[in-house]
Amino acid sequence: MIKIDKKRSAVVFPKNQKVLEQLGENIKLACKRRGFTQVLISERTGLSRLTIRRVLQGNSGVSIGHYLGVLAVLGLTEGFTKVASDDDLGRKLQDIKLLNKRGGR
Repeated sequence: MIKIDKKRSAVVFPKNQKVLEQLGENIKLACKRRGFTQVLISERTGLSRLTIRRVLQGNSGVSIGHYLGVLAVLGLTEGFTKVASDDDLGRKLQDIKLLNKRGGR
């Protein structure tokens, strides 16, 4: 008997799915503005047209690397590195922890 592993998929809550769908829509608009077809994006990324279609839909089953590949073709990877770089909540939590350590002296 051959055992077939089912693909794992990320659990994405509705609020986060909307974020992915917005990302897909933003990428789709960027393609249209540049006059890039799904075929062209597919050729330049090496991804299937089905995968490109899923990226443009904001599908959660598509790897982040594939999203990045499409963004690279569009010349939009610079903004990608800014994700989570401005972590106000993390800094506040860190500051509270640091202040509590000092207060215990």
